[in-house]
Amino acid sequence: MNVRKNLSGALVVFLFFLLWIPNEANGKAASAAPAISAEAAALIDVASGRILFSKNGSKKMRIASLTKTMTAIVAIEQGRMEDIVTVPKEAVGVEGSSIYLKNGEKLTLEELLYGLMLRSGNDAAVTIAHHVGGSVQGFVYLMNEKAAMIGMSHTNFTNPHGLDDSNMHYSTAEDMAKLSAYALKNPLFRQIVSTKVKNISWEGEEYDRRLQNKNKLLHLYQGADGVKTGYTKLAKRCLASSATRDGRQLATITLNAPDDWNDSMALMDWGFQQFSNVTLVGKGEVIETALSAKGEVIRLSAVNEWVYPLRKEETGQIRKEIMLTEKKVNPKLAGSHVGFLQIFIGDSLIGRVPLTVLGEAATMAKSKQHVTFWERLWEIMAGGMWSA
Repeated sequence: MNVRKNLSGALVVFLFFLLWIPNEANGKAASAAPAISAEAAALIDVASGRILFSKNGSKKMRIASLTKTMTAIVAIEQGRMEDIVTVPKEAVGVEGSSIYLKNGEKLTLEELLYGLMLRSGNDAAVTIAHHVGGSVQGFVYLMNEKAAMIGMSHTNFTNPHGLDDSNMHYSTAEDMAKLSAYALKNPLFRQIVSTKVKNISWEGEEYDRRLQNKNKLLHLYQGADGVKTGYTKLAKRCLASSATRDGRQLATITLNAPDDWNDSMALMDWGFQQFSNVTLVGKGEVIETALSAKGEVIRLSAVNEWVYPLRKEETGQIRKEIMLTEKKVNPKLAGSHVGFLQIFIGDSLIGRVPLTVLGEAATMAKSKQHVTFWERLWEIMAGGMWSA
């Protein structure tokens, strides 16, 4: 009896320390996001699409030349980089930033994209629009179509360059963050926006055009690899930026930001420090068991892994639920899709992983009432992973 009491007491102490350690960490105040000058801003994890920070993130704002991120990705997806493009008269002398295109001059579409993103050429934007969309209006249709596809629900484009032409050309910090994350998944887009200096042809001139990227963060910030500067008298200073460190890429949007360079660096520093990628589900991982029609236990397997950026205090808020597409699961149909593992932070759904039948059913030799102490302890610490 004394031995049993001693063991029980030791177990209580053991469980206390196991559960106390993470609670102590969660009790510490999370590092607050930096104060920034921007009227609106957003920080996004590129791979997952999670918005890590938002300030007036859904407020409709003028976005100036950040517009050209959409112009570039539509042109990349719809056009051919080797196409020889003839500059139309409508593009010559467009106000604002320019790469000084001449009427009838010929360049490749790829060269125009460098002029668009490195030097913010408004003349390049109009030329690209005419070539890819047939007209500015036709190209704008493609821009808004892509915005809807990406989920930019508070955005409307009326031109390919972002000049202040009406109150109908607008977006939000969060929508533009989604656009940056989408575009940065394209290898050519990443290559262009991370280029510091590029020479392109200059028909009729002795020298090539030498394009130096206006994005100072490429020189100022460790790991910086994009994206786009912007300014108009009405929009004020706008900046889309990105950086990659230790395999993680973050992107920021700041709108009407007097101190845009420092705003972006502070936000990315905070994001890299406060969030880390956590593998919540492994590819091929046996996630759960589900009863078949005959009372057998079916082993389910995750089709892909699920990695998500989390703050330390969020790890204890993760929970997982199985959603089966069929009421009865056939254990003989190995590899068949039978549902999803839904992943939540608290009550917020953050992802779904498809589940397939792993193999032949095997009746469990023990019920939940007969699991070992260590299995029960793991169940408690993992947040009830044995529950259906």
